[in-house]
Amino acid sequence: MAETDPARPPQGATGVVALADGTLFWGEGFGAEGEGLGELCFNTAMTGYQEVMTDPSYAAQIVAFTFPHIGNVGANPEDVEATNPHAVGCVLAQPVTAPSSFRSAGRFDDWLARWGRIGVAGIDTRALTRRIRRAGAPNAVIAHRRDGRFDTDALVTRARAWTGLEGLDLATGVSTRQSYRWEEGPWVPGAGYARPARPADAPHVVAIDYGIKRAILRRLVAAGARVTVVPATATFAELMAHAPDALFLSNGPGDPAATGRHAVPVIRAWLETARPLFGICLGHQMLALALGAKTLKMHQGHRGANHPVRRLADGRVEITSMNHGFAVDARTLPAGVRETHVSLFDGSNCGLEVEGRPVFSVQHHPEASPGPQDSFALFDRFVAMARAA
Repeated sequence: MAETDPARPPQGATGVVALADGTLFWGEGFGAEGEGLGELCFNTAMTGYQEVMTDPSYAAQIVAFTFPHIGNVGANPEDVEATNPHAVGCVLAQPVTAPSSFRSAGRFDDWLARWGRIGVAGIDTRALTRRIRRAGAPNAVIAHRRDGRFDTDALVTRARAWTGLEGLDLATGVSTRQSYRWEEGPWVPGAGYARPARPADAPHVVAIDYGIKRAILRRLVAAGARVTVVPATATFAELMAHAPDALFLSNGPGDPAATGRHAVPVIRAWLETARPLFGICLGHQMLALALGAKTLKMHQGHRGANHPVRRLADGRVEITSMNHGFAVDARTLPAGVRETHVSLFDGSNCGLEVEGRPVFSVQHHPEASPGPQDSFALFDRFVAMARAA
């Protein structure tokens, strides 16, 4: 259903997406009843909807999926990036598709309801996507009531009153509260997530959890590292107590400048050790801030499993998975810091490295599966640096 007159909701509508400018998109609610507030964004991936919903980087966001057949592989306890969903809710063009996969353990809509997440189907996601591309990602409220009774004025007022993601340190809220070891490797057909044997000289990587995806931890293990995860608020002394060979900065939600208020001093202290460092997504932005660069809020953000990125060293184009609404301002990179990757969609920065030092980061997600595996080698590069250190 497209945007409609707020005084005349369509017959049978049980879900609505209310934008801060007063526009209402009506549809059929599913999942949990209730309402949720967040930034409305769109994701172009054809697969991986369960991973998207559980990715901590989607905290405080409502995801509109542009692919119509959401639910076709069902839901299961393996295709998750965190213990529970972090996205506020999701918006679909069509009702949830019945599962058709040998790995399915239940329906996607039932899984959402169990975790208290809201969905609205039957939305004109093409019109919604065009609106976001034209006007930017809006604040919105997603709501589902089986009786179809909504106070739309109150929903719009709530969306309008929210200040948005700028200035919010969401990483602290989604991060682990205590350190832990991670030993699980990538998924193996017929065996699940195995725990591969580590070589005797396996380097020790400490990962700062700003909202880390499990797939990242599994790729680090697959590359041959011992991995310890620490909270986003860990001090430099707490990092060093684990005797790390290298430091990893994870993905995560919110405004990097806000998280940087407590993260940047720790990263700068690590850089003084001259040991290897690798960052992904928010971790990329954290590294840039620690090096003296700046970040900025994007108009609509990048979210999907089909984003082309050019590697400047050799011109190779990698098809990547992305999820970010902030970016590093390449114009502010200081001397000695080289831009390594750029988006072919809009030319925004997608990677950097410190000249002459084992320090680098990327904006995209090289671990993402489902999705391309073009960038898996970044993990091998990082763990080789850690082993050499």
